Amino acid sequence: MYRKTTLDNGVRVVTEHIPYVRSVTLGFWFQTGSRDEDADNNGISHFIEHMVFKGTKTCTAREIAEIIDAAGGQLNAFTGKEHTCFYVRVLDEHLRLGLQVLSDMVKNSCFDECEMKKEKGVVIEEIRMYEDCSDEVVHDMLAGAVLAGHPLGRSILGTEEIISALDRDAVVNHMKKYYTAGNLVVAAAGNVTHEYVVELANELLGDMTGEATPFSQGAPSVKPRGQVRTKDTEQVHLCLGTLAVGRRSEQRYALYVLDAAFGGGMSSRLFQELREERGLVYATYSYHTLFQDIGLFSIYAGCGPNNVAHVIEFAQAECDRLVKYGFSDLELHRAKEQLKGSLMLSLESTANRMSRLAKSELFDGVFLTPDELIARIDAVTREQVHAIAEEILGPDRRVTVAIGPIDPSSVGIDEAVEE
Repeated sequence: MYRKTTLDNGVRVVTEHIPYVRSVTLGFWFQTGSRDEDADNNGISHFIEHMVFKGTKTCTAREIAEIIDAAGGQLNAFTGKEHTCFYVRVLDEHLRLGLQVLSDMVKNSCFDECEMKKEKGVVIEEIRMYEDCSDEVVHDMLAGAVLAGHPLGRSILGTEEIISALDRDAVVNHMKKYYTAGNLVVAAAGNVTHEYVVELANELLGDMTGEATPFSQGAPSVKPRGQVRTKDTEQVHLCLGTLAVGRRSEQRYALYVLDAAFGGGMSSRLFQELREERGLVYATYSYHTLFQDIGLFSIYAGCGPNNVAHVIEFAQAECDRLVKYGFSDLELHRAKEQLKGSLMLSLESTANRMSRLAKSELFDGVFLTPDELIARIDAVTREQVHAIAEEILGPDRRVTVAIGPIDPSSVGIDEAVEE
């Protein structure tokens, strides 16, 4: 059962009682991420996420880890482009402990200069590790190409140069501005009562202050442009993508179905044609990324250098075919059933249910039950899917990016960045 309470200071508490489990997943979700950064401090949100674990006024970093480990819990965090989450999973009997630790971390972090220096090194190594993973980097390249000049087009991690140059005042001021009561959603799913979570939140977070901050709106102002990075790897990693609708659009349900039918599973067009029929790739799929007001639709494939032209030709041709003809009724039926099955299977995890609570509150302003979501998926028509395909997949909207041992001209791009 879903319930919501807003505290006097603006902190929102959302819970779902699941009586048949013995655990609870608790998350502190702040409505801020790399979207709230500029080119000069890109990566500061992710750096703050790291620093919150490095000690408070009452606990060292080691003590924070020991407290949770001693309770048999799991403590972690992640930064997105529009949100930052600190979460803990504990036995239901340790809910107070989990909420105490998270509250202390987000309210009383010290940002010690020595710890900051060490953590800069850690984050820089994380950036380097990420840069070694070409199959990950290509997705950031696509976001940067489609959302060129927009904060959403930048990497969440930032760059080595920016992280090295961050000073304590900038980090502390950024946290004070964005990690506020008005931007905070406390979400809990598991064997908990709503009243108890609200009681603890009032006790431990009632003194937090600060209003909600508006997100930076607006579509990208720079025309999308393809990009190639030449790199000595075994495979070429490709992404073809377009600007799509955001979470606030009713067309998102048609986009969900389009994505599932196009590249969402083993029966999808991409998988069947590129892998099963032609043997050109090992991994290929499509995916959508929804932000509040805009989104991305992306196609990924990894292949040998000799297959690049064939893969791109197929992807472009399939987009053209989809724009012209749409999907068959059978394809749409399979896609809808896949979406509904994935939704119901995800509900077996308290972490997924906690995440759904928080994102619904942060970005949608309304919580839909699983049955309501299924009804919206079932209501999507063939005409609606065709309409969203026509809107987002036209040839003038597509952008291609690639990384690997590749000739830029093979993907229709004149320039390349060499590594």
